[in-house]
Amino acid sequence: MNPDQFQAALAEKGIILSERQMEQYEIYYKTLVEWNEKMNLTAITEKEDVFLKHFYDSVSAAFYFDFKEKPFAICDVGAGAGFPSIPLKIAFPKLQITIVDSLNKRITFLEHLARVLQLENTHFIHDRAETFGQNSVYREKYEIVMARAVARMSVLSELCLPIVQVGGTFIAMKGAQADEELQGGKKALKVLGGELKGIHSFTLPVEESERNILIISKEKKTPKQYPRKAGTPNKSPIE
Repeated sequence: MNPDQFQAALAEKGIILSERQMEQYEIYYKTLVEWNEKMNLTAITEKEDVFLKHFYDSVSAAFYFDFKEKPFAICDVGAGAGFPSIPLKIAFPKLQITIVDSLNKRITFLEHLARVLQLENTHFIHDRAETFGQNSVYREKYEIVMARAVARMSVLSELCLPIVQVGGTFIAMKGAQADEELQGGKKALKVLGGELKGIHSFTLPVEESERNILIISKEKKTPKQYPRKAGTPNKSPIE
């Protein structure tokens, strides 16, 4: 998917990108490839692949959730090189983005990226999701929490739901295994105060691979003991 195809494909979904926004995606791509030579940010470096599998794939969350409604405060857990929140921020500039990532060098990259893209209202925090979720400054403070390809649902729910405010939304971006993960993650969702509101399936253009966007509402407060200490959710998920 070249940049023109990317712009046209999003326009078909009602997401109209300006010249400046397209320029920002170009800068993002160049910065990603340049920094990827110094540190491992992504295995995907071909331009058409980055525009499809990173940029388009990230913005696809907006096909099923209205990010234009208001300047939502969003936390992106384990965003790596900025996916999905930075492509979404470019498309919807009013969003307020916080990224939490456990690797400091990725935070350094993201801070540089935000400067070169001239993004406002972006915050980058070096922390484990487990300790971040127990911090009263951030706990249950975000209207939307997002994650893409971080962990299976039983684990991911424990990393994300504690920082979603009651009445807010957790958006999990998944591949073909979403249904299977949901079966294993049902108990975790219930225990942590979440309720599945919708699962939206579509096929990524060109390569025809399955994608699923899970929309989960935060119905009640997360019990204080969650998230448990770093590493525990992965070793012994709520199942």
